[in-house]
Amino acid sequence: MNNFLKKLKKIMPAYIEPKFCNDKELLFWNQEQGKKYSESIIQKNKAMKIKRTLGRSGIRELYKNCSFENYQVHHEGHKKVLCAARRYAENFKNNIANFIFSGRPGTGKNHLASAIGNHLILRGKNILIITVADLMSTLKSTFNQSSAEMTEEKLLYNLSTVDLLIIDEIGMQTESRYEKMIINQIIDRRSSSKKSTGILSNLNHERLNGLLGDRVLDRMSLGNSLWLTFEWDSYRKNIQRN
Repeated sequence: MNNFLKKLKKIMPAYIEPKFCNDKELLFWNQEQGKKYSESIIQKNKAMKIKRTLGRSGIRELYKNCSFENYQVHHEGHKKVLCAARRYAENFKNNIANFIFSGRPGTGKNHLASAIGNHLILRGKNILIITVADLMSTLKSTFNQSSAEMTEEKLLYNLSTVDLLIIDEIGMQTESRYEKMIINQIIDRRSSSKKSTGILSNLNHERLNGLLGDRVLDRMSLGNSLWLTFEWDSYRKNIQRN
């Protein structure tokens, strides 16, 4: 090492100040450079992982930039649901902590659900947001016997293993008995696996209970679960469009 330093000093121009003057300093410099390089690789890998996850999270383009910071607060109702959703995300653990956001269209349910999803994605969690219509369409595509890559059982397994599954637009259409059974089965599997589930619906408590039944809502109420009601006028009319 000493020989290396001597040779380095000989070829180094006089006006250049060396970063190290002895073996110990050279070793320290190499270690620090290694740490910086490792950190940069970790950050790049994290960024790529986030990009891949965002691409398959089901978070629509409209909601990919949604966060708690850019949720507009115009009254106490907005403030209440924002604080509760943020607290849910910050206290999220890989256990049973479900949520239901119910209320009229355009009141901010999707924004806060996506904010929760984006918050958890940045922390390495697997998130999937799917509408009932897309869920059923994907399930029906597995009925094709030529589709060997994805079966109904594999799809249900995948839906049961992500850290947070958010089912959107429940009640937007007249669900069939089969659809109710599938939703019930997914929530039951996720509860048994201690995985969290979110539901977004325009229906109130009574109508949602009538649609899904006591068993599903009982599963959705386990642990530190959250039910927020969005009772105000459309949130979208307050959003400034560029």
